[in-house]
This record gives sequence, C-alpha cells and structure tokens, in this order.
Amino acid sequence: MAGPLTLAWDERLIEYDFGPGHPLAPVRVELTMALARELGVLALPSVSLLIPEPADLDELQLAHDPAYIDAVRQAGHDGMGNGRYGLGTPDNPVFDNMHEASALVAGATLTAARAVWSGQALHAANIAGGLHHAMRRSASGFCVYNDPAIAISWLLAEGAQRIAYVDVDVHHGDGVQAAFYHDPRVMTISLHEHPATLFPGTGLASEIGSGDGRGYAVNVALPAGTGDAGWLRAFDAVVPPLVRAFRPEVLVSQHGCDSHLLDPLAHLEVSVDAQRRAALMMHELAHETADGRWLFTGGGGYQLVQVVPRSWTHLLAVAAGRPIDPGLAVPDSWRDLATDKTGEEAPPRMTDGSSAEFVPIASGIDPGDPVDSSIVNTQRAVFAWHGLHALM
Repeated sequence: MAGPLTLAWDERLIEYDFGPGHPLAPVRVELTMALARELGVLALPSVSLLIPEPADLDELQLAHDPAYIDAVRQAGHDGMGNGRYGLGTPDNPVFDNMHEASALVAGATLTAARAVWSGQALHAANIAGGLHHAMRRSASGFCVYNDPAIAISWLLAEGAQRIAYVDVDVHHGDGVQAAFYHDPRVMTISLHEHPATLFPGTGLASEIGSGDGRGYAVNVALPAGTGDAGWLRAFDAVVPPLVRAFRPEVLVSQHGCDSHLLDPLAHLEVSVDAQRRAALMMHELAHETADGRWLFTGGGGYQLVQVVPRSWTHLLAVAAGRPIDPGLAVPDSWRDLATDKTGEEAPPRMTDGSSAEFVPIASGIDPGDPVDSSIVNTQRAVFAWHGLHALM
C-alpha cells in the first residue's frame, strides 16, 4: 500500500473549462493544488500521485446512455449543443473537446476508486471531481459526466455490496441519488440547502428511495442561513448513525465547499473551519466503518480564492494523516500567485476564525429551531429502515 492518500492528478484536469465568466472556473483546482504543494501536503511520505487516463466508453456507460455520450462528443467537436441533453445551456455551455476533458475527470475518480478497491491505497481522491448533478441522459448544474456515480457503479461491478455516499455540497446530490434510487447496495446521504431556495429544487427528506432501495436515499434539507453550529449538528445527527448501521465496504464522499458564507451561488453560512471539521469526521467514520477505505472528490465551490483552495487543502491534509493547523499562515508566495491569477487578495491564514463547535442533537431537540426540524424530518423518514430510533 502506497500510503494513506493516493491523489489522481494531471494538469490536464483543468481543461474541464466552460469558459470565461463561468462560475466553475478551473483556477480553483489549480490554486488548490498549488496551496497543497506550498504547504508540503503533496510532499508527505504518505501521499502519492497517480496520473489518470480518461474513462473509456464502457466505463462512461456505467452511468450514462450511449446516445448522450455521443452527443457530448459531437458537441465538443462542432460547438453545437442547442440545449439537447442539457448541452449548450448557460449552466452547461459547450466547449472544445468537452468529451475528452469530461472523460478525464471521470477517469481520475475511477483511478482513485481502483486504488482503494485493490488495496493500493487506503484513501484516494480526485479533487477535480464530484460532478454530482449529471444525469444518465443529460448534463446538469455544470456537470457533464457524473464521476461519483461512474466510480460507484464500477465498484459494484467489481463485487462491492455496500457503498455509502455522503455529499456535503450545498446543492442536493441529485444525479448520484437518481443513479442508485432503487439500489439497496448504495446508501446516498446528501446534506444541502433546502430545495425551496436553491438549485436543483430536489432533496426533501421525503425522498427516501423506491423499490428495494427504499430507505437508502437520505436527504437533510437545511434552511438558508444555517451556520457552523447547525450544519455540523445536522451532519453529526444523521451521517454517523446511518453509516455505522450500514457498515459500507467503501465510504465515498463529495466535498463541495459552496456551503461557505462567502459563496456567491448559495445561502448557507459555513466556515472553512467547519468544513475542515467535517473532513475530520468523515475520515474518522471511514476508519470506524469501512476499514479506512475512503474515496473522495471535490465538488462545487465558487469563491475561487478565499474558500476553495483552503478548504480542499485541509481535506487533503486530513486524508494524508497530517491535518493542518487552522491558524497556520498562508504562504506569501501562494498569495502572490492567487492575486496574479485572479486579481483578488488572498486570505492570510488557513482559518476563518471559527471554533467550529456544535452541540450534539442528543442534548435535546428545540422544536422551534428550523435546523432541528430538518434533522427530525430526516430521522423520521429513514432511521427506522435501519433499526435506528428517530428523535421525537
């Protein structure tokens, strides 16, 4: 085993680029890797890099219809999306070689999945992945190919029987949920802003799966304005009990950091410190329930300098077994790089100054608190399916 963390990385991953002015700017990934390098995370003995290959047609078809894949390839070559299959819309504009760039993102997450499943790595990541909105026959929400769904489908095809997918992106992980809505081998848990106030308009607690998969789709819809204490309280009240009951062979997680209070596309008020704490909790949960097998990706996050690089560098450091002190100064060289690339002044430290503390739900429910109401709704919807008792 190479070490605690294998990172699938190639500079070509930043070619997944919808063009100038699009919120999903690849500089956020470029700056994340630069900050992790500056802080020594990538040089740790516990970290190894693997160069990914693009997912091939058979692999893409694990989660997407052939006609859709053909449409992506064609649109990326002739520049004509016309809104078919969700391509050529403001959210998903066509760009040159779109298929090739998207297939490489999917291939990087597959590379990470193979590393974990084969025992080559304990933890593995594609920080450029997490494109969780793409559907079987359409692009959606900046996502062309659904790399988490492809990787999970590959793991199932290799013989995995229980996979837990935890999504802390501010947007509902609708594409991954849809891919496994009928499948009890995959438990999907999404912690997101309430669909009444945010895209994609799904993810109510009542969405619990169907058929044999009933009870295996889990949604925590949080009110706009939820901050660190409520966000972590909700995570702690729902994710660990369900994952412990499910006992996955692999824990897969998506770490969109657009829950941050500075994110321009959403309305939660979470800090980098709380996102770091969620990464620590996920890491601990992987070791407690899945013998440490942890596959994770990036995801959303549209504050390109203040938030994404710090949040995901913390995540990588946690997975490498060397968490970064939140009070650590951000290197001046990286701050200069960020300013050169974006014109924005970079943050001075790896913290937002939050304690990232919360009160566990076991201390008591406040019926008038909207976060507690969301927690109770989710517990009532799914806990009984797994032998757990919901708080009343």
